[in-house]
Amino acid sequence: MKPRLLIALVAALALALAACGGGSDDDGAAATSTQPGPAPAAPQRPIVGIGEQGAAIFKDKRFAELAIKHARLVVPYDATRRRIERDLATVWIAEARRTGTEPFITFGHSRETPAKLPSVSEYRAAFRSFRRMFPDLLVYAPWNEINHDSQPTADAPRRAAQYYNAMKAECPTCLVLAGDVLDQRGMVRYLKTYQRHLEGEPAIWGLHNYADTNRFRSSGLRDMLAAVKGEVWLTETGGLVQFGASFPRDEQRAARATAYALEQARANERVGRIYLYNWTGADAKARFDAGLIAPDGTARPAFDVLRRELDR
Repeated sequence: MKPRLLIALVAALALALAACGGGSDDDGAAATSTQPGPAPAAPQRPIVGIGEQGAAIFKDKRFAELAIKHARLVVPYDATRRRIERDLATVWIAEARRTGTEPFITFGHSRETPAKLPSVSEYRAAFRSFRRMFPDLLVYAPWNEINHDSQPTADAPRRAAQYYNAMKAECPTCLVLAGDVLDQRGMVRYLKTYQRHLEGEPAIWGLHNYADTNRFRSSGLRDMLAAVKGEVWLTETGGLVQFGASFPRDEQRAARATAYALEQARANERVGRIYLYNWTGADAKARFDAGLIAPDGTARPAFDVLRRELDR
């Protein structure tokens, strides 16, 4: 072999060994070590989110300090038809995006005609219109509290199921929750009819377990888990500061109920998320108030409960 050729081959071999990690003995040991690296951190379960209608939450430094990255908004199913509804949704979603928060959109009755039960074709067209405005949003529930008397779906479980089917068909890549029921009397009966009209088996179901949370029980969640397969999200829950005559104003009771809601979510492996409702509370004249922050901007005891939970 000619010396010049030998030199070239040795140089090429040296480069090849270097590329394969064939340096010093120590380097080789490091490259071929079979010692396992650090185990990846287990994902948080359940994920904690906030349900809130006002976009001001995203400017509150306390919300930022909690590092919550999931928020839920309820919008009328026909929101794109009215400028005020479009503007409210646009501002909220823009603020969520700005803070890196994942929007979870739930549709509900029209504000103009709250008693109207839209046809499936009307619902599909409305969802299609919303998707054109916000094509990057991927987490949805077809209808809010489908079994509650305030919703036109209360006596129409078949139609509520058809909304789920339509939404899934319109957006196959979206994460679409089924149900989103309230834990009230007749819930399981409603779900049985609803399930008969679903196309496919939903992976995730939604439950509002206010009764469980504020009466310090778990029967509603147990009934839901027994009635459906898959994961359950507590899509709306929280400690009631006040609600009619049944729950007179009491911030300490609301804090205890908030702690109980979080405890129940942790205790059940099938509960993937919990969305506490809501951030900003109402004044003493309001019928409903579950806010973590008082109207004057001060943090309530339930906020401290949530902060301690997240610090865990």
